Amino acid sequence: MKHDPLHAWSTPWDAPLVPNFPFAFRNVEVMTLTYRTHLNAVRALLPPPLEALNDWVVIHLYRMNDVEWLGSYNECNVMIGAKFDSVVSGGFSPYLFLNSDVGLAHGREVHGQPKKFAETAIDFRKDLIVGTVNRNGIDIITGTMAFKQERGALDDLKKTTFDFSTNINYKIIPNIDGSFAVRQLTSRILSDVVVHECWTGDCTVELRPNVQAPVYKLPVVEAGAGYFWRADFTLVAGNIIHDYLK
Repeated sequence: MKHDPLHAWSTPWDAPLVPNFPFAFRNVEVMTLTYRTHLNAVRALLPPPLEALNDWVVIHLYRMNDVEWLGSYNECNVMIGAKFDSVVSGGFSPYLFLNSDVGLAHGREVHGQPKKFAETAIDFRKDLIVGTVNRNGIDIITGTMAFKQERGALDDLKKTTFDFSTNINYKIIPNIDGSFAVRQLTSRILSDVVVHECWTGDCTVELRPNVQAPVYKLPVVEAGAGYFWRADFTLVAGNIIHDYLK
């Protein structure tokens, strides 16, 4: 550990909360839900100069079984397709939810991800996979798909919706005096991705209103395919693709 003000990565500096890069995720179980929404709803959640790619919404619910530093926790990433000129395109995250203080702090401080605390879950209920996100006692997201009936491939998911492997975020950090310190668009790509299994099929998506977790602003127009997959990957440093202050 580097205990000096210039090189400390996280506080408290004698017992850092947030890990430095890289750190690995092992045996991650993911339920991915896709659906079409209104294109204007997508555009309304994108900070300029980002532009919408299409009207698809991709919701990843993660059961993180073995993560360096973080241990075991659950997370949900709501993504919409976005591009920045010809520089980068991928999935922009307007909403993220999880039940880990380490993951929440890391996401907000490092990536600029809009993480909030919520209880997310992937449950196997006989022949059905059920994914839920609960905040303030409200299941703001409920998704279902059949349990392992048809083998699938993530490349098909990316071709149908957008390439979510590139995650784009709007990073905001203010100075203590109220002035702007960081206003950036950031991107990151997972490394060393190994997919152990992937299943697909029809899915359902139900959204319930909650003003503190307003996923309802991306209403379901038409449900697409669902995917259940299991993978290992490593989180590495990302890139600054746009600096508003410069």
